[in-house]
Amino acid sequence: MANCRYCILYPLRLEPPFSNDAEILRPKVVTPFSVVFTAKLSPMFRGNRIRYRQLLLLVGVYQGLLLHEPSMMRHLRLHGVCNENPLAPLIRGLGLTLYRTSGDNSVLYDHDLESYTLYDMDGHQVPQQMVIEVGETFKRILEETGKVRDEHTDDLSVLQAISIVLDRLPELRQEGLAHEVLQWYLCRLEAWFAADADMISLQSWDQEHVLSGGHGLMVQGYDPIIKALAKDIDIRLNHRVTKISSGYNKVMVTVEDGTSFVADAAILTVPLGILKAKFIEFEPKLPDWKVAAISDLGVGNENKIALRFDKVFWPNVEFLGVVAPNSYACGYFLNLHKATGHPVLVYMAAGRFAYDLEKLSNESTVDFVMSQLKKMFPDATEPVQYLVTRWGTDPNSLGSYSYDLVGMPEDVYERLRAPLGNLFFGGEAVSLENQGSVHGAYSAGVMAAENCQKLLLKKLGDIEMFPLGSIREEILKDSVPLQISRM
Repeated sequence: MANCRYCILYPLRLEPPFSNDAEILRPKVVTPFSVVFTAKLSPMFRGNRIRYRQLLLLVGVYQGLLLHEPSMMRHLRLHGVCNENPLAPLIRGLGLTLYRTSGDNSVLYDHDLESYTLYDMDGHQVPQQMVIEVGETFKRILEETGKVRDEHTDDLSVLQAISIVLDRLPELRQEGLAHEVLQWYLCRLEAWFAADADMISLQSWDQEHVLSGGHGLMVQGYDPIIKALAKDIDIRLNHRVTKISSGYNKVMVTVEDGTSFVADAAILTVPLGILKAKFIEFEPKLPDWKVAAISDLGVGNENKIALRFDKVFWPNVEFLGVVAPNSYACGYFLNLHKATGHPVLVYMAAGRFAYDLEKLSNESTVDFVMSQLKKMFPDATEPVQYLVTRWGTDPNSLGSYSYDLVGMPEDVYERLRAPLGNLFFGGEAVSLENQGSVHGAYSAGVMAAENCQKLLLKKLGDIEMFPLGSIREEILKDSVPLQISRM
């Protein structure tokens, strides 16, 4: 799994009459990045090509959702702990547990100030009253950036707007330790976008549709969801796609070993970083407006260094933070022991700092993180196991998730999502309101699959054969409450 860039699935045969080797199944989600319609098929081999008469291919990637060590890195975030979340029916139906880490409208997004401890660079604890007061100041600064946005026709970066606000309202400036706390708040905002504040668009940074219910952790991870929804689907791993050709109402996908797969349609859900790097050749070439859409959207980078210890030596809080004179040097540890019972801390780094850490070896990266930890806890023990992600340079991803660049055109998501004949686009980057999230990728995949289904059914000339009801409603119909805890 770790060596796989793209997954290829061969799911849908719609050509009647249906025989025993083409049993039509209901729509299923393969990963939170895409949805396809599945069928059991018997392929015909001709040379190095695999051909089906009526077939839908999905080209995508398991973007870090199936992780290596269950107790260390599978505990991933859910943004929007509520029944309106598109993933809620799956979570409820599988009986998965959620751990809420924040309520609505928190200045820290996926955390609030209910359970935390901050330290300075020398390991001294920051007074909690100062953290609360500086947090209120940071909220005021962000509110004032809205006025700056209204005054400028051209887009600015969030950092430029903050500088303008502080010049206008010098009383909002902080000094000494309070300034370092303010930089820590800025660091957490940057982590939300996986990018530095001088790269984030002022026009759209706060325009995302954030679901109600706050944020939480999937205590069992997304692994149970993926396994349940991928059941009985033909998934081919370690097939790196090099070329996608379309024409004559067919799509041909070619992989590294020269094997080609021919289908009536394809859904492309590879990470935006892969499209930007032009790792896949398109024939005919992508139109200029599609290439521009790929270029106009940013790709952020957030890495995690998970440390498993033989015992817990830190306080029983949800997160630990290190304040510093600038946001680049600030630090953040997520305490998984609080939510899961496992003695694991996860250090997170975003933006340029995340890329700089990737220049180090795994051992040097862990040494750096441990040096931060030992400033807070001099008696900290060495980890018995660790994992280091490198999303920015990983050839299977080249980034973590998308964000809005300064000056980004308003129609970029529509252009990125728009199909090209029988080639459809899904994934978190095409989600207009929830980019950068699993549920955004999921809902974008549902949309791509439904549009693809309509095209194929129309092509067969029998659109009435299959109901085009909501895929989300068909997956799980059981209605049970979400299991949410916070200890």
